[in-house]
Amino acid sequence: MKVILADDHHLVRSGIRALLESIGGVLVVAEAGDGREALDLIVQHRPDIALLDITMPGLNGLEVAARVREGSPRTRVIVLSMHAGETYVAQALRAGVAGYLLKDSAASDLQAALEAVSRGGTFLSPAISQQVVASFLRGETPSSDPLEGLTPRQREVLQLIAEGRSTKEIASDLGLSTKTIETHRAQIMERLQIHDVPGLVRFAIRTGLITPEG
Repeated sequence: MKVILADDHHLVRSGIRALLESIGGVLVVAEAGDGREALDLIVQHRPDIALLDITMPGLNGLEVAARVREGSPRTRVIVLSMHAGETYVAQALRAGVAGYLLKDSAASDLQAALEAVSRGGTFLSPAISQQVVASFLRGETPSSDPLEGLTPRQREVLQLIAEGRSTKEIASDLGLSTKTIETHRAQIMERLQIHDVPGLVRFAIRTGLITPEG
């Protein structure tokens, strides 16, 4: 089972890699520290599974998951997250992930997730599964995706704005003109009805695009 691992914290990544390599039949073929690098490596290596942190700089794990289907359709995605809330889980499932694993999960859950996903199934951390079932029994449905009104490119630009990148830096990163970035920013503000950058940052934190630390 070929696996690519992506997390922007080197020590966390090293620990997860050690766990992965202790599982028989698992080969970590590459590591990435941000979302764009992860996507490039997935397209290059076409692994069986991509294990992605949700919150990564540049391009978050959910955006990577949504784009994997084009670049490497046979690769299945398991995301790692600190958030057990149903809104986060629903966003991940909409992005096409096959597994959602909480970062405080037991090592046995990681192995169970790999086995389930490699067989074509799905895996949710037990705490999440209980939460989803309980909500279902209460007749609740997951809230709508707050980012649903934005295009993939707009979500990418929003994340970079929230990370504090300037218009010129974003244009350079994405290979676009500054005018195009300004247009995207204006459209994002219009669609979200948020008319200043601090408001966009708060929205990005609330929806999990970035962490409060950036």
